[in-house]
Amino acid sequence: MTKTRAEICLPSRNLADDIGFFTKKLGFRMDMIYPADNPRVVVLSGHGLRLRIEADEAGAPGRLRLLSDAPDTIAAGARSLTSPGGTSIEIDELNPPLVLPETEHAFVVRRLADQAPWVIGRAGMHYRDLVPSRLGGAMIASHIRIPDGGPVPDMVHYHKVGFQLIFCYRGWVDVVYEDQGPPIRLSAGECFIQPPEIRHRVLHASDNIEVIEIGVPAEHITEIDHEMKLPNDTVNPDREWQGQRFVYNRAEGAQWRPFRIPGFTCRDTTIAENTKNVAGVQVVRPIPGAAPAPWVTHEADILFGFVMEGRMVLHGEGKDPYELAAGDAFVIPPAMRTRFADPSPDFELLEVTLPGRFATTPT
Repeated sequence: MTKTRAEICLPSRNLADDIGFFTKKLGFRMDMIYPADNPRVVVLSGHGLRLRIEADEAGAPGRLRLLSDAPDTIAAGARSLTSPGGTSIEIDELNPPLVLPETEHAFVVRRLADQAPWVIGRAGMHYRDLVPSRLGGAMIASHIRIPDGGPVPDMVHYHKVGFQLIFCYRGWVDVVYEDQGPPIRLSAGECFIQPPEIRHRVLHASDNIEVIEIGVPAEHITEIDHEMKLPNDTVNPDREWQGQRFVYNRAEGAQWRPFRIPGFTCRDTTIAENTKNVAGVQVVRPIPGAAPAPWVTHEADILFGFVMEGRMVLHGEGKDPYELAAGDAFVIPPAMRTRFADPSPDFELLEVTLPGRFATTPT
């Protein structure tokens, strides 16, 4: 059986001093040294690394990052060091706390007709950015499509997020989730809530699958889990990840109720309940024959809308009216007066808010 291993090569101006630095200060162990009478090369291992330090070798000094769940136990709590050979060392948290940037509130309208570019992202998926400003890093909203259906070249992975929604807009997709049993087919009009760090893998997709994905914060880490196999043996639908439960919300048989704005009805996806009010997701339709909707303000930190079907005119105080059609998206900041007007009979809106419950006031 063939064996291979990799080494990071670092130059050294004083090998003896570097050996002491890496072994005594940083906790590496010596695996090899030669020649014995006048050492020029030492190989060290530790913290998941194998280092080959060579005396009198030309080259720029190296840079190492050591991540630990107890960083203060390394190098007496120092976070930045330089070895005798010139290698810079950074020591940091293995799992730093998630930082949610303060929302930079703005009124945003993003039209499909504006032909914003589609960018090739992870696993060959096409991404269209629905909120280019990302509200100062507070959230990301992506329109994602896979033109050619079939198996998806994905791996078991997870996201370090505060909140993440996957809403199927067109087609279907098969996904398998940690502790949720066999793969689940998500079809148009249905959604998943992916709790923080739940392991999952996208398996198959229909031709021209389209989903809307909302993530908080905008920039978050995706990590591959090379150890977990899905589906796993445990089935625990009530498990919580950082206070949130996995949600698979089906469109079929959903209950409709009055929306927060008169003249519209909505179906609740149970996401506010299952995220402990971190976020809420509604699918909204007009009530046939209803009186025109009033001007309103809201107090949510983030209110995002995506027009799935039909048309509507969005009025904003001090703004020209926006005629919105399927594929268009908008963000309404708190305290701004707006009005939903002239919805077509087939109008359907996806509304995502943080938090899930908040006040809406007619003005």
